[in-house]
Amino acid sequence: MKQFKVIKTPESFKLLADKTRRRMIYLLRAKERTVSQIAEELERTPQAIYHHIRQLRDADMIEVAREERIDHFIETYYQATAEVFYVSHGEEGKEYAEKEAKEALQSLPKLGFNVTIDDETVSKLVDLKMRMEEIGSKGEFEEQSGELDDVDFLTKQSVGHYAKLLAMSDKEFDEHVKLEREFRDLLRSTLAKKIAT
Repeated sequence: MKQFKVIKTPESFKLLADKTRRRMIYLLRAKERTVSQIAEELERTPQAIYHHIRQLRDADMIEVAREERIDHFIETYYQATAEVFYVSHGEEGKEYAEKEAKEALQSLPKLGFNVTIDDETVSKLVDLKMRMEEIGSKGEFEEQSGELDDVDFLTKQSVGHYAKLLAMSDKEFDEHVKLEREFRDLLRSTLAKKIAT
């Protein structure tokens, strides 16, 4: 299992849009499991899980970890292909990014933030985030840091972020801060009750 992997294809975005497949990847990042174990954990039938396994294997998001002979049967154990998946949004990934942003915004009331959201605001937030990601490196440091063998996966994310900040020119950094402020202002505009500044 790699520490880090970048997801870029529209097909992968579509696969990740499904809650069951996301939960499967989450489980298989933590521990290798058989189809039966996954099915039991997710309260699904093994047949339904096999269907998802095929799709995730074809997209190289999960892989066979090992096979074990039990009597006359061979039990296959699966694992995620990476501990961390970094989703790099291109134009084709915008639909997935909007769905992800909407889900995150809809979860804010659980933290005490009463927000009102609409599709136009979600689209603007995603556009701003994508513009911020384009400034400086375009994922190259995230990919390179993912290949470091001597640090854990959370540290790799920090290394990639630090490298990107170091590589930015002052002009790029100023633009990044400006976009971050726009993002925050737009996000705060969704609050039903304003927070004191």
